[in-house]
Amino acid sequence: MELLSFGDTGWGDELFFATLMTIAVSIAAMAIGFVFALIFTPLKLSKNKTLNVIGNCYTTIIRGVPELLVIYLLFFGGTGAVMYVASIFGYDGYIEINAFITGALAIGIISGAYSTEVFRGAILSIDKGQFEASQVLGIKKSIQFYKVILPQMLRLSIPNLSNVWQITLKDTSLISVTGLVEIMRQSYIAAGSTRDPLFFYSVAAVLYLVLTFLSMKIINKLEARFNKGY
Repeated sequence: MELLSFGDTGWGDELFFATLMTIAVSIAAMAIGFVFALIFTPLKLSKNKTLNVIGNCYTTIIRGVPELLVIYLLFFGGTGAVMYVASIFGYDGYIEINAFITGALAIGIISGAYSTEVFRGAILSIDKGQFEASQVLGIKKSIQFYKVILPQMLRLSIPNLSNVWQITLKDTSLISVTGLVEIMRQSYIAAGSTRDPLFFYSVAAVLYLVLTFLSMKIINKLEARFNKGY
């Protein structure tokens, strides 16, 4: 267990901070995914064919390609795009996008595609009488969404959003390719330094399982709270 001690002789402190980084990326990615889902869910449900096609293209493409490919495209392509825009304004130097921002955005885009489908299914499962009653009462569509639809959508989405969270949490291991030091990257570094890959990759597995267990406890409490009275 000396390998997991804190200080210069062990890797405990490095793995601790790597775990915090994993949590931070996961939360940021989930928040970004929520924003994307709130944008594209109405498009998926829209009767306008153009908007519907845009929404379907987003969820189909993102869910249809490997997550690692999305990260590569955003990490390398994003840098190139930023440099191209900068060159228009006369700056020809090299610009590198922050690994945390790239990782959170890439995983957030992936998370958003799955969350969009979850929200779409939740809205479709709401009784149509709720929509009709809102229209009869003359409630504006914006107020109808935030006061009537959104609370019910979130309640119905929680079980499936827990799966999206688990996917997001595990997908953070893929952003180690960008150089961001999260659990998987730190385990790789420690394994290479000590030549004990089995031990450190086993520790990484335990850390992911602990995060998953604690997440499920929190999600179960949220589900119980939102379903109170039903």
